[in-house]
Amino acid sequence: MYRSMMQVFVKGSKEAVEFYKKAFNAEVLCAYEDGKGSYMHAELNAYGQIIAVSEIAEDVKPGNTMMFCFHMGDGSEEYIKSTYEVLKEEAKSCSPLTDICGYSPLQFVCTDKFGVTWCIFV
Repeated sequence: MYRSMMQVFVKGSKEAVEFYKKAFNAEVLCAYEDGKGSYMHAELNAYGQIIAVSEIAEDVKPGNTMMFCFHMGDGSEEYIKSTYEVLKEEAKSCSPLTDICGYSPLQFVCTDKFGVTWCIFV
């Protein structure tokens, strides 16, 4: 296998790319416009993980059964806090930052404004 990536389909792909770039301090690797002011396909490098973003024509059903999880490791608390501050903006649902779960000293789950669900934890 050459690589794997997380693919998200959203309404507002150009805004989503900028949003995820900020949330994950990500680098845009490529972006292919669809001729309608959106991205047919774009890729971001979020700490070695590829997030692919594409415009979707049909209605989006937020918070489906898919969740993308980033296990960041010890010493990542500040990264998690800054990611939380961005992802919670206009989120459909977002748990508070917590240190009371059994598997991580700091974590949150958030369905962002594009309908993508994330779990970010130490």
